[in-house]
Amino acid sequence: MVIAFIMIRVGAGEYMNWMTTVKEKVEKIPGVVEAYCVFGRYDVIAKVKVKSWSELTSLIGDKIRTIAGVVATETLVAYEEE
Repeated sequence: MVIAFIMIRVGAGEYMNWMTTVKEKVEKIPGVVEAYCVFGRYDVIAKVKVKSWSELTSLIGDKIRTIAGVVATETLVAYEEE
């Protein structure tokens, strides 16, 4: 299981309306557990849980980055010590 937090930057011209639209589209993607609009360097943050690294790569590259208004992402991968 791979758990990650994906920070999403929305284009400046699309800011408030697109930020909510991007969040709503991200929430519908399988593997996304939670998504929030936030203030700061990024506009939306999503927590994801997927089965593999390849599934994470596909979720980010094929699904999140293709959403209209998304201009950049940064991914933080969580780890748990056993």
